[in-house]
Amino acid sequence: MDVQQFIDRHPFSRFQKQLLVLCFLVVAIDGFDTASIGFIAPALRAEWQLSAAALAPLFGAGLFGLMSGALLLGPLADRYGRKPVLLASVLFFGVASLASACAPNLGTLLALRFLTGLGLGGAMPSTITLTSEYCPTRQRAGLVTLMFCGFTIGSALGGLFSAQLLSTIGWRGVLAAGGLLPLLLAPMLWLGLPESLRWLVLNGRGCVAIKRIMWSIIGAPEQLPMLTVSDVKPAGSPVVQLFRPGLLGGTVLLWMTFFMSLLIIYLISSWLPTLLNSAGHSLSQASFISSAFQIGGTLGAILLGRWMDRFQPQHVLAVAYLGAAACIVLMGLASDSILMLVLAVFGVGFGVSGSQVGANALAAAFYPTAVRATGVSWASAVGRSGSVVGSLAGGALLAAKLDNHTIFLMLSVPAVLAACALLVMARLGRPAAVAPLHATPNESLSS
Repeated sequence: MDVQQFIDRHPFSRFQKQLLVLCFLVVAIDGFDTASIGFIAPALRAEWQLSAAALAPLFGAGLFGLMSGALLLGPLADRYGRKPVLLASVLFFGVASLASACAPNLGTLLALRFLTGLGLGGAMPSTITLTSEYCPTRQRAGLVTLMFCGFTIGSALGGLFSAQLLSTIGWRGVLAAGGLLPLLLAPMLWLGLPESLRWLVLNGRGCVAIKRIMWSIIGAPEQLPMLTVSDVKPAGSPVVQLFRPGLLGGTVLLWMTFFMSLLIIYLISSWLPTLLNSAGHSLSQASFISSAFQIGGTLGAILLGRWMDRFQPQHVLAVAYLGAAACIVLMGLASDSILMLVLAVFGVGFGVSGSQVGANALAAAFYPTAVRATGVSWASAVGRSGSVVGSLAGGALLAAKLDNHTIFLMLSVPAVLAACALLVMARLGRPAAVAPLHATPNESLSS
């Protein structure tokens, strides 16, 4: 019996729910770290007498770390397993964040923020891959997007924690908290997180572990079928496999989608309050309007994931991106009405931020087992480069003294391009029938 067929034949078990929760917590810690670093920036500036320009690399160091971690550690998860890479990444970014709390100067803090991002960049794709490989086909997109909502919740809690306690524990205390959380979670991951069943079968590893996982899914010891996987194990680097015939087109289109999506997300997250303030809204109004983006993203992730399980997933996401493009244009047209702005920003969050979470699930479903972690992590890394471009582009557009209407009209273009990429990808179809070059067939494992 194929591994996916075995998972699909049984109800979503307590064992699988436990995995979902653990991966949710890992992603939530990433969100906590992302939000808290923005809140500690003013305290850093005051303590070390820094200019605003001097603080800019602090955000860039984390983003480059995330990108590097995704590029380097994703292929290792395909070679050595999802669990060890995820556990090592969590320990690594916990230690790096804890060390950041002791940084004596900005240069040291920048280096440690890069290392923190390196660990986070390795952890995120592994959570997506592992969750996807334990989900029933009929619920996969919905469950993966639900797991990834941990990022939004972690961001909200990180912002709330930092805002309330920064005056009490200082910026060093906030970073220390961000380091202690993953270190406390690591033993739970070691004890409660299984290795991917598909990866074990594909690589001919751990017959005892395979039996234990199968019994955990079923809920009781019983006669077990022989498990196989329909994929084949390729020889050579998993990175090279992303560009073989059958995967190349989808890889390029996924990268385009991730790049455009994260460009929009980071430009809006970084510059929307400034743009709204320049249009005459107070900072409190700008903060209220901007919060609709996160709320829309969370709701969008949950609903779009469910719709992806019911309909053609690329079509669902393409429609969402096109709707977001219309809402971005509306943001420029409705600059005087707070109600219209809130609705438009909510729509952008629903369509872009929600679709980005859905794109993670789409990438995990697109790639075969042997290169799944690499495919997800490299798409994430390309997306992170888009986040860097988005953060920088906002400043450049403001420096060019463009009005908000023009800026938002230009920002709608990446959303349309992401939709076009997904529609083309839908026409290409699935690559399942295409075998890798120089592949050796996997062995079935008897239980």
